Amino acid sequence: MTRLILASASIARATLLRSAGVSFEVLPAGIDEDAIKEGLQAEAARPRGIAAALAERKALQVSSARPDALVIGADQTLDFDGELLSKSAAMDAVRLQLLSLRGRSHTLATAAVMARDGVVVWRLVTDATLWMRDFSDSFLDDYIACEGDALLDLVGGYRLEGLGAQLFRRIDGDYFSVLGLPLIAVLSALRDYGGLRQ
Repeated sequence: MTRLILASASIARATLLRSAGVSFEVLPAGIDEDAIKEGLQAEAARPRGIAAALAERKALQVSSARPDALVIGADQTLDFDGELLSKSAAMDAVRLQLLSLRGRSHTLATAAVMARDGVVVWRLVTDATLWMRDFSDSFLDDYIACEGDALLDLVGGYRLEGLGAQLFRRIDGDYFSVLGLPLIAVLSALRDYGGLRQ
């Protein structure tokens, strides 16, 4: 089988792949995501396109250095009324972001790209729409206290596989994609490109 590399430092993505029995190496791409996002936004790119571009850059960056491997790049963006929301830099910013999302919907775009020999061989972008419930201020305070600084690493300030599930009243879309990787589609593509047994 082809050697497989995940070009991402995401613990959630690595956990999804490992839980599905996939053997791989983690080698983060080390790209300047903020600079790339700023450049793409200056060109009027939408959040969905930004997720796709970042996933592709990650995959190609690592694939160029490791042409012997099949490389997975992935990224996710949050579109809130056409505005790109990113990870918060401080806990008070997490609180404000969650308050702005409270009682409203937003869209997560999750992109996955596979590259080999510095060339993209497969790509997918999925969308999920999530509706936050109108939670109380006291619930929000308890949630932030319980989750702590881990929320700074999460787009939107929530982790659906944890207490963050209680923030929502409805989700339309693929659960795995919300977690950060369209797992079933990725597994299928891995079989097609020699990363998994048929």
